[in-house]
Amino acid sequence: MAPKTLASLAHALSVAHDLDAALVALGESLADVDRAAQVALLRLDGKRKMLADALHVRGLSVESQPLETTFDHLPATARPAIETGGSFVDLGDKSTEYLRLLGFTPFPDGGLLSLRGLRHDGLLVAVLALQESRRIFGSRTAERFAPSVSLFELAFWRHLEREAKDEAVQTLESVMQRVHSEYDRRLSGMEGELSKARDEVRKSGTVDVSQLVHLEREAANAMEEARKAGRRADKVEQQVTAAVGQLEQVHLELHRRSESLRAKTRTIYLIDRMLGLDAEAEDPRSLAEGLLNLAGDDMQAQRSSLMLVEPGTDMLYLAALRGVAPSVEVGQRVPLGTGVAGKVARTRETLLVQDVNDAKAHALLQDEFFTTGSFISSPLVYRGDLVGVMNLTNRSRFGVFVEDDVERVRILALVMSLIAVHSRLPERLLETLSAR
Repeated sequence: MAPKTLASLAHALSVAHDLDAALVALGESLADVDRAAQVALLRLDGKRKMLADALHVRGLSVESQPLETTFDHLPATARPAIETGGSFVDLGDKSTEYLRLLGFTPFPDGGLLSLRGLRHDGLLVAVLALQESRRIFGSRTAERFAPSVSLFELAFWRHLEREAKDEAVQTLESVMQRVHSEYDRRLSGMEGELSKARDEVRKSGTVDVSQLVHLEREAANAMEEARKAGRRADKVEQQVTAAVGQLEQVHLELHRRSESLRAKTRTIYLIDRMLGLDAEAEDPRSLAEGLLNLAGDDMQAQRSSLMLVEPGTDMLYLAALRGVAPSVEVGQRVPLGTGVAGKVARTRETLLVQDVNDAKAHALLQDEFFTTGSFISSPLVYRGDLVGVMNLTNRSRFGVFVEDDVERVRILALVMSLIAVHSRLPERLLETLSAR
C-alpha cells in the first residue's frame, strides 16, 4: 500500500467521531489496496464468548448484522492465533463456509477469509474479518492491508475507552439519582406523618407520647439511612472518578502511540517521495533542491541548506539553499572543521542547538534571516564516507527543535546520502555549477 494512503487514514481516524466513521475510513483505505475486498468488524460479547454482531462496511456506510454465534464455532486450529491478535489468520479452504456464517457474500471464485483479533486490556474484544479474491500471483491483500489495520486498532481502542468513560459517568449519575430519589421519598413520607401527627394534636388537644417517640425514631432511622446512602454514593463517586482518571491516562497513552505511529507514517511517506524524486529528476540541481525542500517542509524549517563534499578536497560546497540571505549563493565553499557545519562534517555527529547564544556561532545564520535560536545540523554519511551536511532552522511559528527530531532528521539524512551517492550528485552538480 502506498504510504500516502497510510497518512490519509491516520488523519481520517484521528477526526472520526464514532466507530462507524472509523470503519468507513478503514474501508476507504482497503479500497486503495483492493477495490473488490470487503471488511467487517465482529464485536465479541466477552461474558458469553459470543460474536454478537457484524459491522459490514458498505461504501460510505456501515450495516449492522446480528450473528449470535460462539467464538468457539470458529476453526479450532485458527482460534489461538485469532485470540492472540496482531496479524491476519487465513481460513483457507474453510473460507466459504465461514464467509456465509459471518454475513459475507462469497466472491464467485469462493473468496478467501482472513480474521484478525483485536485485544484491549489483555482481552479479545473484537475480530476484524477480511474477504479477498483468490489469486495466483502478487502479494495478499491481507499483507498489504495490515498497516492500515494497525492504525485502525489504535482508533478502536480510543473508541472503547471513550465508551467505557461514558458508561462510568452514566452509572454514577444513575446511582446519585437513585440515592437522592430514595432520600426525597423517605423525607417526604416522614414530613407527611409529622404533619398528620400535628393535625391530630391540634384536634384532640392531647399528645400521644408513644406516637411521637415512634415518629422520632423513624425520623432518626431515615436520617441514618440517608447518611449511609450518601456515604455509599461518595464511595461510588470516588471509584468512578478514579476509573475515569485511569481511562484518561490510557487515552493519553493511546494518543501518544497514535502520534508516534503517525510520525513514522509521515517518515515512510517522505522516504517514498525522496526515492520518487531520485527516479524522476534528471537535473542534479533540481534533485538537490527537491531533497532539501522535502526535508525542510517535513521538519517545518523555513530556512535550510544542503552542503555536499567537493570530491578530492577537504571542502564543503553549498548545493541547495532555502530562505537564506541573498548574499549566500549556491557553490560557496566551507573548509571541513570551519563553522558549525564544518565541525559537524568533521565529527560526523548530528548537532541540536536550542539556545540562541549558541546558535549565533553558525556561519550561515548571522543575519536578519535567522529568527529562532534553534537549529539542527546533521551529517550525510553513507557506508562510512562523508557525503555532506544538512542544516535546518527557523522552525515555523518560532518553534524549537527537540531531541525527538534528531532521530527523524538522521533517517532523512541517511536516505539523502544514499540518493546522493547512487546518483553521483556531488560530482554532477559541481559540473553543472562550473558550466554556468
